[in-house]
Amino acid sequence: MNIAIVGGGINGLCAAWMLANSGHHITLYERGRLMQETSSASSKLLHGGLRYLENGGFRLVREALRERKFWIDNAPHLARPLKLYLPVYHSSRRPAWQVRTGLVIYDILAGSSCLGRHRKEELSEFIQVHPDVKTSGVSAVYSYYDAQMDDQKLGMWVAGQAASAGVHILEHHPVTGITTDGILSYRQPDKPDTEHFRRYDLIINIAGPWAERLLEDSGIKAQHQLDLVRGTHILFRQPTTYGYVFEVPGERRIFFVLPYHGQTLVGTTEVRQTLDEPIAPSQEEQTYLLNAYNHYFSQQRQPRDIAASFAGLRPLIKTAKAPDRATREYAIDEIEKVITVFGGKWTTARALAQRLVHRVEAKEQNNSGGSKQPYPETDVPMDSDK
Repeated sequence: MNIAIVGGGINGLCAAWMLANSGHHITLYERGRLMQETSSASSKLLHGGLRYLENGGFRLVREALRERKFWIDNAPHLARPLKLYLPVYHSSRRPAWQVRTGLVIYDILAGSSCLGRHRKEELSEFIQVHPDVKTSGVSAVYSYYDAQMDDQKLGMWVAGQAASAGVHILEHHPVTGITTDGILSYRQPDKPDTEHFRRYDLIINIAGPWAERLLEDSGIKAQHQLDLVRGTHILFRQPTTYGYVFEVPGERRIFFVLPYHGQTLVGTTEVRQTLDEPIAPSQEEQTYLLNAYNHYFSQQRQPRDIAASFAGLRPLIKTAKAPDRATREYAIDEIEKVITVFGGKWTTARALAQRLVHRVEAKEQNNSGGSKQPYPETDVPMDSDK
């Protein structure tokens, strides 16, 4: 099939890669540059989502833990196991028994993909090795494993795999509309005021936060609504050796303190916003993260210690009033020759792509009466009229 993919983030790139490997002819459209939006503004973790267990996300966690292992095995220069420490205080919203139960389930769901079993740390040993962490009121300290990555570089590694598989990647080609009979309109960087049209056997709209907007602009009714949530991170100049998971003081939300490129990464926040607002860290969010960090560390940081900050917009499926209770699952909807992906998670991008491959193959079989038709050698016209 001749397939267009709209979106050059990690989900779009993985979909292009997997579909090209399955024998399809793929053109990927990206309005700017690859991996420059949500996919490069993550917490730099490949993880199963320990806290998703509270919302019943067992399927997603199992899938993510399996995919976490894939990234480490196939791109070890860009992804590595990371030990995380999770101190539990008497004031924590989750008691120690609940945390331990979650970690036991996490290990079980990982199965053969487990990077190392969780353990309860000896408090005296933890204090000796982590003297800067405040331990007054600590009831228990646990450790477990996830993985850390360079999201932008790992995404570009996927782009390289996709290109090698024959994917035609078009950066700076914003898609302005799609139709359910497979016509895609777009603009080129050398002719930004001219709209071009191209017909495809199938269009996959996997534009992340912009997926719903593209349907609206195209007059196609969306089957799901997106909850757009901004996540901000800050980077301290001072390095840290270890990774930590803490509850935000007075909340159930958790945040990470991680080593990253010789600095300390702290994040994230969850603030709803619209596509028309700037995707940028607010001063309130930076102060929020700074205060959360200082609550747990004796070496207090000041605003001047913040070397950088960044924000990304996560496209969550609207399922809950509070963003931290929303599902991290994804949904795949199909209307004639248009497939749209709502949601999606960095770690599970390849698994999502494999689901798309199965969906496309089933669609192809249905359209051909059960036999796969050969792809024609001639390309479709790029500048045909509607």
